[in-house]
Amino acid sequence: MLLGPIVVSGPRSWALDAGLAPKPADAPVAADEAQVLIASLRSRILAAHSATFALESWCADHRLAGDPHLVAERVPVADKPLTAAQRARLAIGPDEPVRYRRVRLACGDRVLSEADNWYVPARLTPEMNATLDSTRTPFGRVVRPLAPVRNTVEVRAPVQRAAPGPNDPLFEIDAVLSTGAGQPFCEVVETYLGGALPPASR
Repeated sequence: MLLGPIVVSGPRSWALDAGLAPKPADAPVAADEAQVLIASLRSRILAAHSATFALESWCADHRLAGDPHLVAERVPVADKPLTAAQRARLAIGPDEPVRYRRVRLACGDRVLSEADNWYVPARLTPEMNATLDSTRTPFGRVVRPLAPVRNTVEVRAPVQRAAPGPNDPLFEIDAVLSTGAGQPFCEVVETYLGGALPPASR
């Protein structure tokens, strides 16, 4: 399934992709180490069909933890209903049951990202739903048998600090996951954090 072009208007503090953010006339041409790493991470996520496996390879490449496998830490929050636009992207009616969860994806003691995740349980297997309900296995690993294809809806980037802290947002991605056969089953809004950067770059 191919998503058509989508016009976005995010909050004023976020720009559509950091590369398109307005820059002052006297801004230096060369990016510092942190900005180069942020751009590299963003490119890796956008090129991948699984944010989970892209983050694990990033964690391994930059030696952020002894074990690069991610853990999904559930955040207890109130349910966040889907908007009409999100339901349209998932190709579901107003009454189709959807599950919502908010998680922090951690590599070792670092939180790399936070995500809002809406998924259609009827489009997952019973085993997948049970795993999501009862374990800390990341969503991307659970649904891997569906051969998911990731379609980016929107990319936003805040005005960057020179040296972002571990909890500072680096960029945000809204994406829809579809099965290899083209059926959408999940929408995610992911916020990538400064914890994903090696210490020397923060």
